[in-house]
Amino acid sequence: MIDQTIVDLSRLQFAATAMYHFIFVPLTLGLSFMMAIMESVYVMTGRPIWRQMTLFWGTLFGINFAMGVATGIVMEFQFGMNWAYYSHYVGDVFGAPLAIEGLMAFFLEATFVGLFFFGWDRLSKVGHLTVTWLVALGANFSALWILIANGWMQNPVGSRFNPDTMRMEITDFIAVIFNPVAQAKFVHTVSAGYVTGAVFVLGISALFLLQGRHRELARRSMVVAASFGLASALSVVVLGDESGYVATEHQKMKIAAMEAMYHTEPAPAGLTLFAIPNADGEPSFEVRLPWVLGLITTRSLDMELPGITELVEHAATRIQNGLVAYQALADIRANPDDQTARTVFEETSQDLGYALLLKRYREDVENATGEEIALAAFDTVPDVWPLFWSFRIMVAIGLFYIGFFALWFWKASRHRLEDNRAMLWTAVATLPLPWVAVEVGWIVAEYGRQPWVVEGVLPTFYAASDLRFWDLVISLSFFMIVYTVLLGIMAWLMVRVVRAGPSDKPVFAIDDEPAIIPAPAPPPAAPRTPTPEFAK
Repeated sequence: MIDQTIVDLSRLQFAATAMYHFIFVPLTLGLSFMMAIMESVYVMTGRPIWRQMTLFWGTLFGINFAMGVATGIVMEFQFGMNWAYYSHYVGDVFGAPLAIEGLMAFFLEATFVGLFFFGWDRLSKVGHLTVTWLVALGANFSALWILIANGWMQNPVGSRFNPDTMRMEITDFIAVIFNPVAQAKFVHTVSAGYVTGAVFVLGISALFLLQGRHRELARRSMVVAASFGLASALSVVVLGDESGYVATEHQKMKIAAMEAMYHTEPAPAGLTLFAIPNADGEPSFEVRLPWVLGLITTRSLDMELPGITELVEHAATRIQNGLVAYQALADIRANPDDQTARTVFEETSQDLGYALLLKRYREDVENATGEEIALAAFDTVPDVWPLFWSFRIMVAIGLFYIGFFALWFWKASRHRLEDNRAMLWTAVATLPLPWVAVEVGWIVAEYGRQPWVVEGVLPTFYAASDLRFWDLVISLSFFMIVYTVLLGIMAWLMVRVVRAGPSDKPVFAIDDEPAIIPAPAPPPAAPRTPTPEFAK
């Protein structure tokens, strides 16, 4: 039987390390493109202030990038440590985009980050600008392949289960790459990173203006941040709408849980702004906008959104169909030449993962009772209210930043960046909000997928390694201590850079001028010996 405590600790460890890592990723994405924009202006105009801006924000980017690499490497190791059966079951599919990310994107990014810092006085202006743009593209390519892998977990296209190897295998790699869920997640995630970078630049620049320091750099940085941030904030909302539409097609239970919609409503369904649950967990009081949810998620007036109750009933049907596939798989394992069993398996294999949900209740799932099937079907419902409020926090912050950047863009166009100290303080005070939004967005995307580690294919509890309780407690404690220390180091380094302000030379500059070494002093003359008297 499955030890749920081991599964929960494994999930907690991966979630904690992933959320720590995701503190650094959005800022890396956002700052990389803003650096490239600033250096492009420097190359076109030749004005030294734009080089100084690129150097200053590039230094902060470098600190954040190093911490992102340090925290990200551990996550991939966990697939072999904490999720061994997951690696065995879907490694042939999941490992491909991860390998491409390492070879094509991460090495590209890491190589050109070095050239960015060390190449200022060794490359031409255009050559160094090319390096900076390649850093930005490498960061985004890295995110692309990671999200292709994650998108496959949300919508496992281009693959099939091979009953002879007992593993998932790729059948169409192009379908994996162009998975609609992965593409929607990618554009939505990187746009959120761009907003994070713009808020960071705007907030630090506002702090400089409040302190009366580095005004020229701060004003120009705020103009770039306001323009880039407004376009990015609008993109986040539009592309988030696309993510919701795609999830409606492939993850109906996630949408129903995000809306706390327990029963199917007449089309088009209304959007719940606020709700209070009753003792049974269902909403007892709601504030709703009619039609909005149906229009957003189905883009129609007549398509219904199924509720949680109806989706649980559908899951029970799929579990029963999955049991047929499970029995056919057992027959194939006993007799690989049984063509009848293979035909049955091909017809029902899409529901095999639902049969595996019964492993939580008994080993011989083919003998499952009706009560156990009902329990397994209800397990397909994620925790509703954490998803409900996480989604609303994310949306509220996204809408706030549209208005926020629109106002700053207007002020920048009127050259009135310093006329309102209250707004400058607001820009500083709202610095943490993008990280709140991206973290709760991660909760919506990943927590909302439960109980699946791969949607409809592999239950989370079935994918975990067979570890001991104290092994997980010790490793989790170790990672949390190390990651907290790394976060503290990053914050300390960034505060030091901000306090020191911009410089005209790269942090890692190498002086091309040869050192002038003074010539050694001549040795002292030997004392003359007096000529003896007899020699005269």
